[in-house]
Amino acid sequence: MSRSHLALLCAVCALAACGDAAEPTRPARPAVLRPTPPPPPDLDALLPSERNTIEVFRRVSPSVVFVSGEDVPRGRLLLERHEVPQGVGSGFVWDEQGHIVTNFHVVNGRKSFVVTLADGTFHPAELVGVAPRKDLAVLRVDARPAPPPVELADSGRLVVGQKVLAIGNPFGLDTSLTTGVISALGREMNSLAGTRIEDVIQTDASINPGNSGGPLLDSRGRVIGVTTAIFRSGNAGTGVGFAVPASTVARLVPQLIEHGHVKWAGLGVQVLPDNVAERLGVIGVIVGEVFPDSPAERVGMRSIRIDALGNPVEMDIITHIQGEPVLHLIDLIDLLDDHEPGDTVRVTYERGGRSRDVDVQLGELPPLN
Repeated sequence: MSRSHLALLCAVCALAACGDAAEPTRPARPAVLRPTPPPPPDLDALLPSERNTIEVFRRVSPSVVFVSGEDVPRGRLLLERHEVPQGVGSGFVWDEQGHIVTNFHVVNGRKSFVVTLADGTFHPAELVGVAPRKDLAVLRVDARPAPPPVELADSGRLVVGQKVLAIGNPFGLDTSLTTGVISALGREMNSLAGTRIEDVIQTDASINPGNSGGPLLDSRGRVIGVTTAIFRSGNAGTGVGFAVPASTVARLVPQLIEHGHVKWAGLGVQVLPDNVAERLGVIGVIVGEVFPDSPAERVGMRSIRIDALGNPVEMDIITHIQGEPVLHLIDLIDLLDDHEPGDTVRVTYERGGRSRDVDVQLGELPPLN
């Protein structure tokens, strides 16, 4: 090889070497790290009471829904409002036709509703019926298939101290669970309609705004009541919770589904306000007017008679229903609420200082809701 050829070959090798040195070194591609799925919970390591709570929640929570007006946000947006607006609450599936039970005060004042199921799907809901006197309402959604309906317990067999679970949507957060015990039974509370709700269940299970209308459950996952109110002390965020008993729900919800309202039983009378009875020194409820062809008229009760000066000359005063004392109008309403049209009740009333007992077959009042 000539000297010139050798020089050319060396130059080419040098250029190749320089090119290799100039090319940047590519970093090694990092390994892709995939999250390790958490191990399944070891339920066998939990206490029996914990396993029971988990089982009830898993079984019943698909039947609990979020109820809101169409213009109300959910989740974090709702938390940032620092309050729960009217028209927001919880509910639960009543039957396979998509009927949803909730509170009257959740739907009061609104005409359009959205129900969010536990699977996250949204469904427009129609209002089927309301019972303001017991703070109950029924909606209906067209969801196919509908979530499984709940099972009702016999709220007449409850005892103070037994375990309860509340599932709902506090502050718009879906399907939250709290637990506690029955703190008291037989409480009374006022409804938005100004009447009393009897046999209310008191619980220490944490209940917050947005839980209204959700189910209160026993340890078998059966509904013992509909969460309806919180009694607060000052500005505290938690308080004593109350629920409308399942016995009331079982009696009224089928009527709301069938008729859109509750068929309240009545005597067919118009009574005077309590302050009139107090002014006259009367213990009981004064009958102001007996309607024609009413149950009261058929057993001989009469409208009040007054003289030219407006003073009562003769009046009927209802003092007892089924042997239970009637001291105020609310007592009369509550005692009749326990009955349905067609039931016969013993009514005790006074006229001219004489007490009379009559058996009255109750009629149906015009819809009040």
